[in-house]
Order: sequence, then structure tokens, then C-alpha cells
Amino acid sequence: MPTPPSAAPLKILIVDDEPLARDRLRTLLSDIAGQFPSDVVGEAANGLAALEILREQPVDVVLADIRMPGMDGIELASHLGRLEKPPAVIFTTAYDNYAVQAFDLNAVDYLLKPVRTQRLLAALQKVPAQHPDAALLAGIGQEMRGSGRTHLSCHERGRLLLVPIGEVLYFKADVKYVTARTVEREYLLDEALTHLEIEFAERFMRLHRAVLVAKTALAGFEKAAGDDAEAYGWALLRGVPEKLPVSRRQWVPAKALVKNS
Repeated sequence: MPTPPSAAPLKILIVDDEPLARDRLRTLLSDIAGQFPSDVVGEAANGLAALEILREQPVDVVLADIRMPGMDGIELASHLGRLEKPPAVIFTTAYDNYAVQAFDLNAVDYLLKPVRTQRLLAALQKVPAQHPDAALLAGIGQEMRGSGRTHLSCHERGRLLLVPIGEVLYFKADVKYVTARTVEREYLLDEALTHLEIEFAERFMRLHRAVLVAKTALAGFEKAAGDDAEAYGWALLRGVPEKLPVSRRQWVPAKALVKNS
């Protein structure tokens, strides 16, 4: 059923690196305003810029391109899915039908470019709907771009914080959370260490059952004392004073990595 004109307009954020594509969506939204009232509260050229806007201005719907520089639409949606009240995400994409089917199977609506008026209206009429699952989106994004996310996200004092993956020195698992350590500070993540290991296999290696370390962060090693039950040895890091435990199994591969780098 079309939304009646008297209903409160949906707040929409348009995210696309092409200005003409953003203009077209604005025009189409204006064309269907009588059937489906909406208010475009902002535009962004990539996912990072979109998240900056969303920190100050919550929205109901994000219309997001998939392939964008900086942070693509899939990664953007994975961060939005972690919000307490995530907006609905509708992808706008030039991908072929085979690729688009992957998103459709995961309950994410999509619009093939060039976007058509009636197709946009039909997509908006599905809101509110089930929001995309963050873990599934992250997995799909990795398959399509050939690598993991550029950022991780966590909640702190009611705000969504982004952690650039390139700044993470190590991940350390606790009972419930995973700690991500950068040179400046620690972040608590609602992530599984095994998933992080798979997603970022090229950048990180496992040192211990509870520790992944950035390969470039390794500075050296020292053998543990004979009565040390926590580790076979310890890894020394660049930029921070902490030492990380290394298991007997990982001792030789870790040392070889540093030796050959």
C-alpha cells in the first residue's frame, strides 16, 4: 500500500560518489512525493562521509551505492546494522543480476541503475522491513572486493566509533569481547576472533588462542620463563610497550615471519 501523503516524511540519506546519480535520486524522490513523502536530509560521496552525517542526523532510510571509494556501500551497511536503531538500507547498483541476487537473498533491497521511478517507490514501500545482518553483509563485501572491511565499529558512550583496520596492532579475546589495540588506545568490539582471523588473514596472524597480531607490528621475541604457564614466549611490538603471548605451536612461524620481513 502506498504511504498516504499525510504520513510523516521518511528521512533519507543519499550516498553515492557520482553527483549526477545523487541528483537523479533527489529528482525521483520529488516525483513520488505525493505517493510517498520523504525528506532528503543529506548527501555523502562514500560510507565514511555518510557515517559522519549520521552521527548528527539520524535517518529512516539510506540509499547507498555499492562501489564507492573510501568505504563502499556494503561496509557502510555493516556498520549501520550495529546501531541500536539502524536505518533501512536500499542499495543502488550497476552490478549485474547475478551479483544482485546475493543481496536479495539476504533481505537487502536494491535498485539497478539507472533507477526507475516505480522501482524506487516499490523499494521505499518495504520500509520498515528487516534490516540487513551486519555479519552477512561484511562477508558478502569481502567476497566482492576481495579483502576485508576498511574499518571496524564499536559503541562507546552511546556513539558509534570507527576503528581503521590499518591502525590496529592486535586483537585480544576476552570472555565476551575482543579488544582492538592501536597505538593511541584500546577499543572493545563485539566481534569473534575466528571471524576476524578469516576476514583479515593477509594482515594478521594468530600468536595464541586468544591473540591475533598485525604482521607489520611484530618487532621481536623473547622466550618465556620456564615456569610461565601463560605463554611459550612473548612477542614485542612496535609503538606500544605491551608483550603478547605466543603459543608453542606459533613460535616458529611467528619468528620466521619477522626474520623474512
